[in-house]
Amino acid sequence: MRPLLSALALMTLLSPGLACPTPCSCSTKKNGRLLAECAYRELRDVPRGLSPNVTILTLSANRLSRLGRASLAEVPELQSLWLGYNHISLVEPGAFAALPHLKNLDLSHNRLADFPWQDLRNLSALQILKLSNNRLAAVPRGALDGLRELRSLWLNDNELATLARGTFEGLPALAQLQLFHNPFNCSCKLFWLKEWAHGTSVVLSRAGSTLCAAPARLQGRPVTDIPGALCVPPSAQLTYLSGPAAAGARDGLTLTLHCSVAGSPPPEIRWQIRTAGRRVDIHGPTVARDGGAKAGRQRFLAFKNGTMAIPNFGKEDEGTYTCVAVNDVGMRDVSINVALAGSANPAEELPRDDPQAGHPGGHSCAKGDELDPSGMGEKLVIVYRVSGQARSGAGAREFRFGILLLALGLLL
Repeated sequence: MRPLLSALALMTLLSPGLACPTPCSCSTKKNGRLLAECAYRELRDVPRGLSPNVTILTLSANRLSRLGRASLAEVPELQSLWLGYNHISLVEPGAFAALPHLKNLDLSHNRLADFPWQDLRNLSALQILKLSNNRLAAVPRGALDGLRELRSLWLNDNELATLARGTFEGLPALAQLQLFHNPFNCSCKLFWLKEWAHGTSVVLSRAGSTLCAAPARLQGRPVTDIPGALCVPPSAQLTYLSGPAAAGARDGLTLTLHCSVAGSPPPEIRWQIRTAGRRVDIHGPTVARDGGAKAGRQRFLAFKNGTMAIPNFGKEDEGTYTCVAVNDVGMRDVSINVALAGSANPAEELPRDDPQAGHPGGHSCAKGDELDPSGMGEKLVIVYRVSGQARSGAGAREFRFGILLLALGLLL
């Protein structure tokens, strides 16, 4: 009798932990984990009444169409959640955010065109993420950052045309990646993936089926085989000259910088100007096609061909002038420091530039890296000596320009 009473008492104590909704079957695994098996039940919603101690929940092959924010609120201890082969087209943000112990998440073979990527920030224990066979068209930049335990990522059979540079670089434990059967556009925006795949130890499953859908000349070619000749990082080189300011203008010279760039696709040219009194970033020309300066940009005249002119260059314009060349493969920058003799920043105190800054060995970085002009190495100083007699007259102008050429000759 006593053994029977003990058994009944034990069952009474355990019964709350074994609460199980009618459509499901629940059991305790050998490792002590509580399994709620609810697969193949024609369910249209996550069943209510699950025990809070459930660590494995199987809801595969049902008729679920959405996951609400509170759908999984009853099972905060979940470690494995299987939701494959449903009709899920919507997952509300926050649906997974309260599952900090989750290690395995399977949402494959559903109808997801979007995913609450922000929920992943709370899933630092996640090891397996299956999002294959959905309708995902994008993975936001940084969406996977912080998943340091993730070992297996399935993104195959979606609608991904491209991926942001560095998408997988924040996943130190990643061992398996599936990307096949996506309509990748193998422009140079995706060239980083080829380089990453060739340099990583991660197994890219069925790499031979990870193919380009566009452009037409690369259709059917593996993403890992994009021709390198089509995607060349930028190179940049600065040249400079000066001449007298226009007649009647105030003292000073017109400084003209020209940034020669090369690369494939053709790089975009940007300028960064750092003086004591201002910081100016120029993306694109400031001079319209008709030759007129665009509103608010009369001081620095940037032309489409890479030329910049600073009329009536004076002490307030002293500083660092940086040309930045950017394309889909990367970034290249080259700088010069410009100072007027007799200014508050004597030329002797300014570092000198490497004349080969536009060639291999100059400063370069991948697209998206933050530019730090102070760390680009030595700067070339151009000193403009403007004499007091140079306010007018051709002879004074020739003297001023001759000093410039002499200074450049000695430095170069």
